[in-house]
Amino acid sequence: QVQLVESGGRLVQAGGSLRLSCAASGRTFGNYAMGWFRQAPGKEREFVGRISWSGGSTYYADSVKGRFTISRDIAKNTVYLQMNSLKPEDTAVYYCAASRVITSAPGLYTYWGQGTQVTVSS
Repeated sequence: QVQLVESGGRLVQAGGSLRLSCAASGRTFGNYAMGWFRQAPGKEREFVGRISWSGGSTYYADSVKGRFTISRDIAKNTVYLQMNSLKPEDTAVYYCAASRVITSAPGLYTYWGQGTQVTVSS
């Protein structure tokens, strides 16, 4: 069992930066690949990026590539999403999720956090 809690979301101006954290509980955290997703009002949940069990492999959606970076600290049971050069279209609720496989498909993620709101003003 893995429980996930996101934090760090807030209102930020366009061009600014923000770092989200996802704290995980559960002794098997290191066995899971971690993903970040987001959902804007009226839109479907969208894949943002993912990181492998070891942290050695990352993959990003084209919409955030070059601006967002995912990292993980296994010792702290925490995954981070560093977001730079934020745009108003990045406004959404951001979720972290855990999966037994390295995937971009939300349906293959077993555990989800409650989400944290990121709002980017123009």
